Amino acid sequence: MREVFHQSLEDVQSRLVEIAELVTVAMDKATRAFSTSDVALAEEVIEADAVIDEKAVALDELAIEILARQQPVARDLRIVVSALRMSASLERMGDIAEHIAQLTRMRFPERAIPRGLKSTFTKMGQLDVEVARQLTELLRTQDLAVTESIRNADDEIDDLHVSVFEKVLSDSWQGEASATVDATLASRYHERFADHAVSVAKKVAYLSTGDWTPSTETLDVITAQP
Repeated sequence: MREVFHQSLEDVQSRLVEIAELVTVAMDKATRAFSTSDVALAEEVIEADAVIDEKAVALDELAIEILARQQPVARDLRIVVSALRMSASLERMGDIAEHIAQLTRMRFPERAIPRGLKSTFTKMGQLDVEVARQLTELLRTQDLAVTESIRNADDEIDDLHVSVFEKVLSDSWQGEASATVDATLASRYHERFADHAVSVAKKVAYLSTGDWTPSTETLDVITAQP
């Protein structure tokens, strides 16, 4: 029975990695579609979101089954409960990628990125895709050194998010109301995507350290262990 239980926990981890991989692909396609007004690519993201949702539901059902049948305690219980919460964050990240794709489709054949903000949104998109890739690696390897990179990228995205608001609120902004709304929504989507990634990373770190905000020194000690 114990062997079956541990196999179930490994299945939970592998499913989290699979969902994170799908989210990475979705965000990569969504940001490229947003940048180039590629409506066909945007449609791929929108259609694929249902797959992410289905896999998140399947993972949740597996976790609930483990709780009911195995009645885990201590760290095993924390793993299963954390998986449920991480699944929710990953599913939301998929939704955010879909929202960006929907902005592209809504404005087609015009560009969804307002004039003067292309470089900002290109950078935000690149950072979000890299965050998703790093998160996938973290879930696959449990290498806590990756969490620092995710936090640093999130800080960069936050700064870019602020710069978008400063731009659309400045006296020099000449965008129409629709452009202002698009810029505000898109910037918020990018910022929230990274926030969810940080949330998942914190849960992974907690499972390894028992601390929701482990210090750099603690992470260094854990990652240095063979």
